[in-house]
Amino acid sequence: MNSPASDAPRAGRCSHPVRDRAGETPHGDRDGRTRAGRAGAGAAASVRSACTGIGPSPDLPPFGHDGTERRVGRPHDPTEQTRHYSGKKKCHTVKNVWLINAVLTILFLSETYAGSTHDKRISDATPYPLPAGSRLLQDLGFLAFTLDQVEILMPTRKPRGRALTRSQKAANRRIARRRVRIEHVNSSVKRCRIVHDTCRLRKAGVRDRIMEVCCALHNFRVRLTPWQPMV
Repeated sequence: MNSPASDAPRAGRCSHPVRDRAGETPHGDRDGRTRAGRAGAGAAASVRSACTGIGPSPDLPPFGHDGTERRVGRPHDPTEQTRHYSGKKKCHTVKNVWLINAVLTILFLSETYAGSTHDKRISDATPYPLPAGSRLLQDLGFLAFTLDQVEILMPTRKPRGRALTRSQKAANRRIARRRVRIEHVNSSVKRCRIVHDTCRLRKAGVRDRIMEVCCALHNFRVRLTPWQPMV
């Protein structure tokens, strides 16, 4: 991280990666710099207070996390071109992973990585301060990702040469009905064209600040007009 963190509590530059204040979305490092974020003291309690209605009971809705990519201009350096090229998007991107709660508020925004970085690698480098006994919803892109004392909810992968059973298909549909709410959050953040279209701003920190603002705007909209929660 090129610039030192400020002592003032503000979005993306605070000691706790999870805050319970409207419009504040934590963040991390600069484009492609891999420095693992760490939770400060009391972060788990902040998550618990920020996610009203979420606890260790299996009947309550889980947290959810997912990766999101933003298109950027083609870097001048050949090495950076390779690092930022996303085989999925077929263009140069930067990537973040975010964590949401049941009411679809963004609680945590990871550091920014080059587009070629896998979602699971980002999550492994940035452990979430989730309370013990909570549950985390994820897709198959995070296969083999685990957290201590956290139950992972993930679809069952189809075995090679075999079909899923009826019960497995039904379970996958139930998970998909929940997971689509994470995509709704992604759509809400990318309502802002500055993160939806190719961003050609190259000044250090500008791309990150733009993403933080767009996530904060999403949180403001959700708090102003609550969405149907992820149940």
